[in-house]
Amino acid sequence: MAALINVPPKARRGEIIEIRTLTSHIMETGFRHTADGALVPRDIITSFTCRYNGTEIFRADLFPAIAANPYLSFFTVAKQSGKFEFEWIGDNGYSSSASASITVE
Repeated sequence: MAALINVPPKARRGEIIEIRTLTSHIMETGFRHTADGALVPRDIITSFTCRYNGTEIFRADLFPAIAANPYLSFFTVAKQSGKFEFEWIGDNGYSSSASASITVE
């Protein structure tokens, strides 16, 4: 899975920053049928979590109506230099992660 992460490389302490993520995943709602009538099994990303220096700062539960390539945008306060860790969990044992660093001055 490919993920595009947009975290500012630098920020001032106390500054509100925007974090944007876009991930690639072929989603199946579980409602579609094949040409021969068989149900295509559900295969979606069910949750997204972001941690800042190990502390969870954002979580989203996702459902079948989410886009095939989910885009998420959220804000947080830059408190200290460190690392953002992103994790996507889905059906059928799916798991993917990415990270990005920030320098706080």
